[in-house]
Amino acid sequence: MEEEQQQQQQLSMEEGTAYEPPTYDKTFPELPGSTASSTPPRPFQPQNTPMRVGSTMVTHVFHVPAEELNSERNNKFGGGESMRTCQSIMKETHAHIEISESKNQSLTFLLTGKQNEVLEARRRILSTFQTQAKKDITIPKEHHRWILGKQRLRLNELEKNTATKIIVPSFDSQSNIITINGTKEGIERAEHEIKVISDEQSRKAFERINVPKIYHPFIRGAYDENLTKMINDTGARINIPPPSVQNDEITVAGEKDGVLTAKKIIEDIYCDMEKRCASVSVEVPKSQHKYVIGHRNSTISEILQLTGVSVEMPSSDSTTGTITLRGPQDKLGQALDKVYEKANSVKTASIEAPSWVHKYIIGRKGINIKKITQDLPKVNIDFTVNVDKIKIEGPPQDVEKAKEQLENVAHDLINKLTFVELRVDPRFYKHIIGKNGANVNRLKEETNVVINFFDNDGQNVIRIEGNQAGVYEAELKLMDMVNKLENEKEKDIIIDHRHFASIIGSKGMNIGKIRDKFNYVQITIPGPDDNADIVKIRGPKLDVDQCHKYLMNLVKQLDEASYSIQIPILKQFHKFVIGRGGNNLRKIRDETDTRIDFPSEGDADEVITITGKKENVTLARDMIQKIQNELSNTIAEEVQISPKYYNSLIGTGGKLIHSIMENCGSVIIKFPPADSNSDKVMIRGTKDDVEKAKIQLLDQIHEREVSSFTDTIRAKTEHHKIIIGRQGVNIKKIRELTGARIIFPNEKDNDKELITIIGKKDSVEMAKKQLEDTIKEIDNHIEDDIIIDQKHHRHFVAKRGALLNKISEDCGGVQISFPRAGIDSSRVTIKGTRDAIDAAKQKLIDIVNDLESQITIECVMPQIYHRTVMGSRGSKVQTITSMFDVQIKFPERDTTGNDDSNHNQHQQPQQEDEQQQQQQETNGENENGEIKETPASDIIYITGKPENAEKAKQALLDLVPITEELSVPFDLHRLIIGKSGKDVKSLMSRYDVHIFLSPAEEKLDYIKICGPPSNVKEAKEAILERVDDLEAKRIERELKSFELKFTIDPEYHPKIIGRGGAVIKKIRTDHDVQINFPRIGDNDENTITIIGFEKNANDAKDEIMKIVNELNDLCKEEVQIDSAVHSRLIGARGKNIRRIMDTYKVEIKFPRKTDADLDLVTIIGAEDNVLDAKDHLLNLEQEYRQDLDDRSSRSSRMSRSGKRDSDNSLLGGNGGGSSNGADNDNGFVVKGGPWEHDKPKIAPDTASVADFPTFVGHDSNQMPMTAPEGPWGRR
Repeated sequence: MEEEQQQQQQLSMEEGTAYEPPTYDKTFPELPGSTASSTPPRPFQPQNTPMRVGSTMVTHVFHVPAEELNSERNNKFGGGESMRTCQSIMKETHAHIEISESKNQSLTFLLTGKQNEVLEARRRILSTFQTQAKKDITIPKEHHRWILGKQRLRLNELEKNTATKIIVPSFDSQSNIITINGTKEGIERAEHEIKVISDEQSRKAFERINVPKIYHPFIRGAYDENLTKMINDTGARINIPPPSVQNDEITVAGEKDGVLTAKKIIEDIYCDMEKRCASVSVEVPKSQHKYVIGHRNSTISEILQLTGVSVEMPSSDSTTGTITLRGPQDKLGQALDKVYEKANSVKTASIEAPSWVHKYIIGRKGINIKKITQDLPKVNIDFTVNVDKIKIEGPPQDVEKAKEQLENVAHDLINKLTFVELRVDPRFYKHIIGKNGANVNRLKEETNVVINFFDNDGQNVIRIEGNQAGVYEAELKLMDMVNKLENEKEKDIIIDHRHFASIIGSKGMNIGKIRDKFNYVQITIPGPDDNADIVKIRGPKLDVDQCHKYLMNLVKQLDEASYSIQIPILKQFHKFVIGRGGNNLRKIRDETDTRIDFPSEGDADEVITITGKKENVTLARDMIQKIQNELSNTIAEEVQISPKYYNSLIGTGGKLIHSIMENCGSVIIKFPPADSNSDKVMIRGTKDDVEKAKIQLLDQIHEREVSSFTDTIRAKTEHHKIIIGRQGVNIKKIRELTGARIIFPNEKDNDKELITIIGKKDSVEMAKKQLEDTIKEIDNHIEDDIIIDQKHHRHFVAKRGALLNKISEDCGGVQISFPRAGIDSSRVTIKGTRDAIDAAKQKLIDIVNDLESQITIECVMPQIYHRTVMGSRGSKVQTITSMFDVQIKFPERDTTGNDDSNHNQHQQPQQEDEQQQQQQETNGENENGEIKETPASDIIYITGKPENAEKAKQALLDLVPITEELSVPFDLHRLIIGKSGKDVKSLMSRYDVHIFLSPAEEKLDYIKICGPPSNVKEAKEAILERVDDLEAKRIERELKSFELKFTIDPEYHPKIIGRGGAVIKKIRTDHDVQINFPRIGDNDENTITIIGFEKNANDAKDEIMKIVNELNDLCKEEVQIDSAVHSRLIGARGKNIRRIMDTYKVEIKFPRKTDADLDLVTIIGAEDNVLDAKDHLLNLEQEYRQDLDDRSSRSSRMSRSGKRDSDNSLLGGNGGGSSNGADNDNGFVVKGGPWEHDKPKIAPDTASVADFPTFVGHDSNQMPMTAPEGPWGRR
């Protein structure tokens, strides 16, 4: 690199250019592919939560849309992995799971089982198959225990119901952040429930406001603007349920004043929208819903912000495509247009391409597909696993381009590539793949193919893809490898993990000898981190059998020599067992041939481990115990304790038993092995300590016997779910009140009616009494019926029985059953308590009476208005039917008569509309008083309650359009229309009217407005307001165009403008005027023009004249100063001259190079200041001239001296005065040196940083000193 740099420097010098060192990026370029790829966080693996035993079988169906599938799960080839996952969940949760996949790749799950099993299975399925998210929420620390509930029951129940994993900080942690992991919907539901719990427990005010779900978007506002503003203004915490939670309740918590203010705002919004809201339903294909929703509901928020209309989408698992728009009636049309615009903004297309070709179309790291999409950024190309189609979405034109390119690429790949599938026993896979994939990778490189291993319909398949020659070659090599593997044998040997080190030996010497002995056998031993005990041997059959026999004999020898026992010896006696210098220990080891291991010095453990042959180990144990018995009076005593108490006595991690041993003088308590079924517990230590430990153990047992009192109660199996309650709320209440455990029978129990209660005696008796009261109350349930005419049945069961569900909730949970469709019966069955049944019957009778009281009236309206009154897709009439709870039926269209179009109808004058309205009000009477029959095509039928029907009729008549003229000057028409008709379209859309403006050739001074009377009135007011605004702006423009001109000497123009235009900008801003200066060379150089309001222009002129007057009062003095010292006076970057101007408060101007007199310097300022500055400049000139003269004389002397020396040397002078022509040596001669040239008398350039560098610590205000001149002249 240094040589290269020197060459570059040399090249630069030869070319005469400045050498520039290379940049760091050029010298050290970034290596390709060095960008660190971010590894996505591993998904959270939820732990199994304890399951509550239920007794009822339930069935639950839910869907996972294709766009929400887990990317890792979605990328796996085939459905076998999904089935295995479901089978694993079925095995662990005992719920039955059925899975199906639809054409759009979404998954449908059907779960059957007990309630808690189904909930747990659903949670685990969603965590596995659906994309998981994570969210942190901040909840006050003091509220965490209410979220956890007693023994975490509330948290566990919340996790099951929302299919999420909720992480609450431990009690000793200071964090107040709760983390929720799960699906987006589950996280929203869990966050809502947690915030409700937190708000309820808040010490501040808390309010619940019931607002129908349909009005929640208006309270939130677009992009949560209203909600954020309320929170900021009131300081209250407002929790509105997310759209996925079917709950009408809004909670508000915080300071009392803020809560009340927020409550009032919410109720005001609700009341206002309830009065103004109308709704319209439209059908949009399900596939286009996501374009209406937008990214994170952005499109819905945009429509709400623009139109004030809420868009209600059906749930993701709903099959209907109906979208409901709700908001002010005059905005529904605009919102409807926006919905259709968004729905149709994207086109979807698909092309046929085998799924195995997809990865070649995508290319390595997506390089191929990027070539197609880089020019089409709005196109989304979706490749679905195991589907022979490619889906394309985007703008219509871009989709067609992408489709054409993809079809060409797919056709080309299908012609070039092929594949073959081989069915191979999966036990050969690891040998085909090789260690770290060495074998299969080598085969891929040799044949240039792709080899994949996967499960196809339960069959293991190896798939080879690539060009035909490579696929054929790889197939032959794979089959040859498989044939060799089929002739080999593999055996597994179970060897205790502790023997592996002995078999391997130091640095692998032992295993190396075994492999050398059986060199055709492959021996695989698990690694140190692997807990497996299976050693695998593989190779030719005969060699494998011999190796197996050898290893078994070796293991047998190791087992005999590895018998181990542990004996407890008091810590203070360990040193005596070891002996002085280890004599005792060596003696025991030598005599018994065993290995004896002691605990480390810092370890509190007292157990000594002895390893060796069994008889030798027993002998060593006796010798060690003998030493201990000789040194102490320790005793051993057995205590009889039932094995069922062992776990509770030992405690978690042995904490309880260790505390007893420490409290009793470090006694040793040893429990029998778990598989021995012995009830003898050994206590070893001093006599007093053993007795103390025995008493504590028996006390612990007595406490556990007291708290395990058991009783039973019977209840019918079908009543168990009522006793438990919804989500276990009833049984939880009893458990929390009494503290007793209540266990219901499970499917394995023979007696399904027996309920067991466990706990303290008082608690058990209290819980039993409450259960008996509950069972007695359940037995009082009865069944009754009521007769309802079949014609009204549909009204009750419509909308999925929403009305029946409301009646059931209001009447104590009664069950109401209507006859199924097709059954000729009017009998309706009601089940529940007597009071609840009576209340439900009364509600049903009231509803039937309301239905019976409905009437049908006629509304006469010419048919030409029907289409206008109905509105786009019937939106207006749907609003009226919803508002007044009526049914409106329009007649069939009369195709025989002449039906004018809407355009002609709107052109009719207002007088004709009034005539037609009078004819309608006179019920068809003509001007002669004769009764004229009303055509059937003009009659609209309205059905509903009398008062509602009349109101609906009047609302229909109010929608009949009228036409009014509005006087507007023709020259304002183009301004009302706006750019490309934007403004007039906005008016028509906002007020739902048609506006007709004058044609350009007619130039009429009026416009026509056609629409419903109320809308026409509002549109007229808006247009008149617009006209007034335009007139006001026109007048303002005329006043602001006042022009004022005056003359100022051009010499003062720069001062008026100021440095960087600062002065003139301030004048323009202060007076809101435009000030124009003449250009250099203009004929009228003195004239300045000011444009603006007349008063502002005069004020600006006065301010400019004030500046000019100040300049006229200044004194101007011209002085002759030698131009040779100008640069010294100015200084580096003008530093010296600025200091002088600041000191004397003057302005100093030096001549330009183009001026006639280069020595003429001008000084401007106050008279006294100008004279002082002039004297200072002349003094500096004299001083600088003296420096120049001194330097010039020294330079001249040096030049003459050098010339004399040069002449002497040329003459041959050598000090003696004599010379020899033959021996004359001139030495090293340099020509053209700087001493051969006389330096002209030029003042140094003080502005040059090279000539006058700035040194650290140097005072720039000091007078510069002359540098000494050397033999090479001034540097």
